[in-house]
Amino acid sequence: MALQVRVAPSKIVLQKILTCVILFYTVYCAVLGMGCTTLQVYELDVLAPFDFRTNPSWLNTNCKVVLVSTEVTFCGLLFVLVVEEWVWDYAISVTVVHVAIISTVMLEFPFTLHRWAALGFSLISMICGGQTLAYYCLFKDNFIYLDLEDF
Repeated sequence: MALQVRVAPSKIVLQKILTCVILFYTVYCAVLGMGCTTLQVYELDVLAPFDFRTNPSWLNTNCKVVLVSTEVTFCGLLFVLVVEEWVWDYAISVTVVHVAIISTVMLEFPFTLHRWAALGFSLISMICGGQTLAYYCLFKDNFIYLDLEDF
């Protein structure tokens, strides 16, 4: 028995990436709003999701709100519903699109270590959490299993 893998057309892939990016920023804005309400932040810069120049500080509530909203948004659990078992691929794609949007909005590439540490941790948690949820809970019967008995 040969392994048969069906490749999705590029139109469907681009449509799912666009859906994931829209979902990402929608969840980000919702969590940012709830974080501002919870931590009583009454003024937040419009470019807060893209600002990597501000030095992080646990005393600055604006930084706490942005960090928490970034980590909660990157948990990846909502992407599972859109992309099924391909969470890792779309997680990397959405992160690359997010970095491209950050660079475009701020007119500078983010070289700060704290920003890359937050993005890296978020990406790993999105991949691990999303793939685990997809495999064990939602799409366990859809995964490709290799039959190596006749090999």
